[in-house]
Amino acid sequence: MAVLGTVAVEVFIPVAALIGIAFAVLQWYVVARVAVNSDAGGGAGGKGRGGGSDVLEEDEEEEYGVDRLAVEARCAEIQQAISIGATSFLLTEYKYLAVFMAAFAAVIFLFLGSARRFSARPEPCAYDPARECRPALANAAFSAVAFLLGALTSVLSGYLGMRVATFANARTALEARRGVDCAFAVAFRSGAAMGFLLASSALLVLYVAVNLFGLYYGDDWGGLYESITGYGLGGSSVALFGRVGGGIYTKAADVGADLVGKVERNIPEDDPRNPAVIADNVGDNVGDIAGMGSDLFGSYAESSCAALFVASISSFGTEHNFAAMMYPLLVSAVGLLVCAVTTLVATDISEVECTDEIGPALKRQILISTVLMTGGIAAVTFLALPARFTLFDFGNDKHVKNWHLFICVSAGLWAGLVIGYVTEYFTSNAYGPVQAVARSCRTGAATNVIFGLAVGYKSVIVPILAIAAAIYAGFRLAAMYGIALAALGMLSTIATGLAIDAYGPISDNAGGIAEMSGMPHRVRDRTDALDAAGNTTAAIGKGFAIGSAALVSLALFGAYVSRAGIKAVDVLSPRVFVGLLVGAMLPYWFSAMTMRSVGSAALRMVEEVRRQFDTIPGLAEGLATPDYATCVRISTDASLRKMMAPGALVMLSPLVAGTLFGVETLAGLLAGALVSGVQVAISASNSGGAWDNAKKYIEAGMSEEARSLGPKGSEAHKAAVIGDTIGDPLKDTSGPSLNILIKLMAVESLVFAPFFAAHGGIIFDRL
Repeated sequence: MAVLGTVAVEVFIPVAALIGIAFAVLQWYVVARVAVNSDAGGGAGGKGRGGGSDVLEEDEEEEYGVDRLAVEARCAEIQQAISIGATSFLLTEYKYLAVFMAAFAAVIFLFLGSARRFSARPEPCAYDPARECRPALANAAFSAVAFLLGALTSVLSGYLGMRVATFANARTALEARRGVDCAFAVAFRSGAAMGFLLASSALLVLYVAVNLFGLYYGDDWGGLYESITGYGLGGSSVALFGRVGGGIYTKAADVGADLVGKVERNIPEDDPRNPAVIADNVGDNVGDIAGMGSDLFGSYAESSCAALFVASISSFGTEHNFAAMMYPLLVSAVGLLVCAVTTLVATDISEVECTDEIGPALKRQILISTVLMTGGIAAVTFLALPARFTLFDFGNDKHVKNWHLFICVSAGLWAGLVIGYVTEYFTSNAYGPVQAVARSCRTGAATNVIFGLAVGYKSVIVPILAIAAAIYAGFRLAAMYGIALAALGMLSTIATGLAIDAYGPISDNAGGIAEMSGMPHRVRDRTDALDAAGNTTAAIGKGFAIGSAALVSLALFGAYVSRAGIKAVDVLSPRVFVGLLVGAMLPYWFSAMTMRSVGSAALRMVEEVRRQFDTIPGLAEGLATPDYATCVRISTDASLRKMMAPGALVMLSPLVAGTLFGVETLAGLLAGALVSGVQVAISASNSGGAWDNAKKYIEAGMSEEARSLGPKGSEAHKAAVIGDTIGDPLKDTSGPSLNILIKLMAVESLVFAPFFAAHGGIIFDRL
């Protein structure tokens, strides 16, 4: 028997979530002590430095003189402009999504209700026909409600993340005047505030939803957790549009600003003379922060829902063992506590002293959280689970021991660590692959592109092997439940993952604000060092998201096969193989749509930036103010219009395949999209990261080789900028959106499985 009882579990999960929220608020409070104007003191603190914008090094006081107050006022002004732009875009985007959410919730209700002709009578349970379960109409209604709840939580996750980031960017820039240690503390604490707020809210909302739905479902746990899968569908649906829309926004501005500003006009990045610079900084927040927050929330929601659903049809569900059923949420709750301890290591125990320590400090966060979480998993496994139990394995009963689940979760956790370190190796300018990409710029942009593509393709190998090992261990020990737990293990330290991921865009914005407000060159050097490490951590975050999406999608695929009543998926069957081919094609079709959207928006942006430089007298000399608002409007209009078609492709593909061609063809479609999508996503994200940091390697000039390639404005640097602009939509739009494609199609298929099983195959059944 397990040690933890029902009451202990019911207390521990919400308490851990509330502790996580309180920890986020504490980080926010510490960051808020840094004043964005010269009137207030206080600060986030740094070793031996104190806080507040009025405490500067003596040489910086001398350099600023009477202009220091003007610089600080300019920081506040720029921060306000970025915040207003990001808020305006997200609120407009969410208005569109509100219509979509209402319409799709109605579709869920109509499709699932029609699967049993809107019957309101109790019917035999799907996995235990001897018992009566709640009617199909109730499942339709609760699935629609869960979808709306997941969508709203995803919207909240993205919006809160954006607010945290726009609150922290100017504060990071101001603290960079004092030293890299102070700036790092502000940026990382801000990322931690976002990470803990999102992870804790996701856990708390899901736990509350389970308990509220349980008031109606009672002992019908199969129906309860089947309807809860709508929560994951809602989260990923919003994440898809957030990632695609935000990615188009930010990369249109980024590409336009780089091509005209750096290559044609030879002015620094984030120079206030560049008309696209505000739109570029706004884009970092709506794409890399809000979109990423919704994305990882969706991964967490889907992995949790998949694990809960599979567990509900095991002995946990039939015996109504609540503590064992809540095992996935217990793992996430322990993860919050582990991540809180890990964060304190970076901010209070081992502070960053110089720029060379930034990257290692962030890497330690991943390693420490993984090691501590392994112990946490062991504790919760042996306290919450019975020694032996039975799982459902495609019509057979699989006998499992509790330590098997410990290995499953740990396999996913350590596979995530491997993916993180491999991603860092291929995207950090401290290692050979990125330095080789930088050297290739000697002979122009063409060789730079060739080397960058090669790095991306090669970077796929080890992460795929790590994912494959986790899949084998999970399935061998605990069938599809083991794979779902491996995905959850990879996301168990999501608070730390979000913290180091959000740190990157915050540092990027801080560098832009430092440039635009006229701070000394050494301040920009510090923010550049923060940003370079942030590019690598962002790539690591994308690697985690893609790896977990692969595991989540496979777990959801298994749940779909079970729910649709498919006995075996035979790739030699023509129905399955047709779906397999089409599914493998979908990531390429989706990438083509998103890349073209970024390209067309960037084209308009380039033309507008050129027009302003040519027609506004004195702009190039810094004697006139550019029209920032027009560039912001171009990015906003393009992203809102262009996100619809890729989103429709993903949302409609399972509905069309399942309805017209049947459950077996849809199974092939999901398998093809999973296998193809994960490869394309990893290579695209890492190629883009390598190109970006190759450019920064040349710009920083921190080695003799790097200095021989520079300085800024040299032919090698221009070639690196071109490579970076090619990689931008790959790493920030298409690549990270593909992981949402594969998991969203899988969870949507699971939600609609009863309808497809009852009425699907309109065409193939007649051929």
